[in-house]
Amino acid sequence: EDVDADLLLRQADQAMYQAKLSGKNHYEFFNLKQNDMLIERYEAIKNIKKALAAEEFVLYYQPKVNMRTGAIIGLEALIRWQHPTKGFLNPLEFLPLIADHPLSIHLGEWVINTALIQIEQWQESGISLVVSVNISAYQLMKENFVKRLSSILSAHPKVNPALLEIEILEMSRLKNVFRSSEIMIACKKLGIVFSLDDFSTNYSSLTYLKQLPIKLIKIDQSFVKEMLHNSNDLAILEGIISLATAFGHEIIAEGVETIEHGELLLQMGCELAQGYAISPPMPSEEISPWVTSWVNPKIWETQTSKMKTDLPLLFATIEHQTWVDSVYSLLSGKYSFAESLDHTQCSLGKWLENEGFKRFGENRYYLDIKCLHYKIHHLASELIALYMQGENFKVSQRVGELHHLQDELSLLLKKLGEITKS
Repeated sequence: EDVDADLLLRQADQAMYQAKLSGKNHYEFFNLKQNDMLIERYEAIKNIKKALAAEEFVLYYQPKVNMRTGAIIGLEALIRWQHPTKGFLNPLEFLPLIADHPLSIHLGEWVINTALIQIEQWQESGISLVVSVNISAYQLMKENFVKRLSSILSAHPKVNPALLEIEILEMSRLKNVFRSSEIMIACKKLGIVFSLDDFSTNYSSLTYLKQLPIKLIKIDQSFVKEMLHNSNDLAILEGIISLATAFGHEIIAEGVETIEHGELLLQMGCELAQGYAISPPMPSEEISPWVTSWVNPKIWETQTSKMKTDLPLLFATIEHQTWVDSVYSLLSGKYSFAESLDHTQCSLGKWLENEGFKRFGENRYYLDIKCLHYKIHHLASELIALYMQGENFKVSQRVGELHHLQDELSLLLKKLGEITKS
């Protein structure tokens, strides 16, 4: 099919653009699917550029606190798009559309400038809090980043640069760690503090932890949200906290949605947090009333960090609760049950037979826990057998026994945990 010269040039330009995104020493062939994607991207870029000019973007702020002391340590600035037809859009709905495009830098600078304006306004009302902003690796690695940041800071002389914290997104995109470090050191001379966002979600995290001049590490919420039910996530959290401590970095957990999340994090040695259990992101005008009314949960203030030797019991306890929950799910007809019913094969059973016996063999709580643990597994086996025989009425009559035994077990495990603190 014949195509005119202008169309050929545009197609070649699109292929070249795609090749540049893929890195050096690379080439791409033009294809129609790629063309459709680029048309969609161009349209998105045009709309976002118009939205920026029309002042449709706004910053929301989510508080960060020290759960042990209740101190408010800062706020994270989060961009939102007040779209005229689609409504309120979160960043994941539009930021990926302008990734690695100059427009993302303009929007990033708008975020920094808007945050500084807000810091200045809060200072005038007596509120002085560190505000963190997110920037992409693409923006950080631009040659003029330090110069541009210095210029923005100079436009706000009343704001102490130490009140601005920069969270780096897309760490895996920081191909040149040495150059990244140079840029960050230059920014630190301006008074800026850096943190790593979504730590542990990419393979290069340890390299950054070792070489970049950062103050704070943020644990990705994907590991925090499931920590109450997933011992694997707990093990990952333990590893991150240990690494951060070893390198002398502060650590903060995002995605703290319940009081229980905070309790467990404090027991593991993580004091700083943000999430819906503290506050959802809110518009700037709501920050001052929130700061005045914030009350730290009393139960957080009583938590102490557990010793490393106590963590296996903590993990086993959570995994056993998950096991019991899976039994409930089967009995209610929601899910199949693929776990072992043998009381010696679950994590808690293994702990009781090995480390638990060595540490607490003659302790009355330990002995009661071991007895209750066996009863729970035996009762679960009976209930599942009844369920498989279609005896749903008998199951409903006795499932309360399982609830009672598990509640009693949880109480005794907590008491045993209290002994480990002394």
